[in-house]
Amino acid sequence: MNRATNIGLIAFSFAMALAMASAESTIAPQYGKAELQRMIRQAHTPQEYQVLAGYFRSRQQKFEQQAQAEKEEWQRRSQNVTGPAAKWPRPVDSSKNRYDYFTCQANQMAQQAARYESLATHSQ
Repeated sequence: MNRATNIGLIAFSFAMALAMASAESTIAPQYGKAELQRMIRQAHTPQEYQVLAGYFRSRQQKFEQQAQAEKEEWQRRSQNVTGPAAKWPRPVDSSKNRYDYFTCQANQMAQQAARYESLATHSQ
């Protein structure tokens, strides 16, 4: 009985995630690490793969937005690299590092999304 309840809850969570993805809401679904790992492990249908691809695409967009904001901050800080701003670590360096981090994360999310999009099209 407990196993049937768990399977029902998992199916319900995938159905809800699919409904949220198809609604094209501006709010990206937030999954915990354990929930995301469970979804990845149990995904076998094209719809489940699409939900995962949508999640990773939304994360990619979020990281791209953060990278763009940090790039603007990096450019702003690069105008002033004298005086207290010249001491190491310089504020311009930390902005560059954050920009690089967000760009790398966006690329990783894009790779994950492409992987699940591919699995969704090949499993049909």
